[in-house]
Amino acid sequence: MTTEAPHALVVLAHPRADSLTARVAARARARLLADGHTVDVLDLHADGFDPRMTVEDEPDWADRDKVYSAEVRAHMARIEAADTIVVVFPVWWFGLPALLQGWIDRVWNYGFAYGRSRPRLAGKRMLWLGLAGYSHEHFTKGGWDDLLDRRLRIGISNFVGIEDAHVHLFHDTVATGAHDTELLTSAEKVITTYTHTPPTP
Repeated sequence: MTTEAPHALVVLAHPRADSLTARVAARARARLLADGHTVDVLDLHADGFDPRMTVEDEPDWADRDKVYSAEVRAHMARIEAADTIVVVFPVWWFGLPALLQGWIDRVWNYGFAYGRSRPRLAGKRMLWLGLAGYSHEHFTKGGWDDLLDRRLRIGISNFVGIEDAHVHLFHDTVATGAHDTELLTSAEKVITTYTHTPPTP
C-alpha cells in the first residue's frame, strides 16, 4: 500500500526575485522537498496576480455557491490541494503587503474558505513567515508581534478552520544583510521543526 506524499503550497509575496524574502521562500521549498513533500510555489508577483477585488469575485452573502472568476477558482484549487500552506512575505506597515492582502480578499472567499458549517480548509496546516525590518525589541515593545500573530493565526487561519497555524517573524531583515545566512538557516530550522511536529488533532 502506497501513501501519497504530503503536498505543500508555498506562497511568495515580494516584487523582487532576488529579495531576502524570495530566498527564504526558496529555502522553505528546498526543506519541504527534503522532508518528503511535493511542493507548489505560488509567486504572486511573477504570476501577475491582480489583488484588486472585482464584481465577479465580490462575495454574495445570498449565494455561498457563487461561481467566482476562473483566475480565483484556479487559486482555490491550489489551496485545496495542499496539506500545508506556507506564506512568505515582507512585513510592510506592520502588516501584509497589498498584493498578499488582495490575494486573501479575492481567493479566500465566502463559500470557499468560510461560510459553511464544515470549513473546507479544516485539517490543513499553515505557517506564516514574515520578514520585518525592525529589531525584535522594537517590534515587541510596540506589540506588533502579538498584533500580527492574532491577525494572521486567529483572524485568518483559525477563522477559516485551519487550527494548526503558526506565525514566525524574522527581525532586522534590512539592517546590513550581514546576518542573511543566519536568517536563512533559521528559516530552514523553523520549517523543519514545523513539518516534524505532529499535526494538531
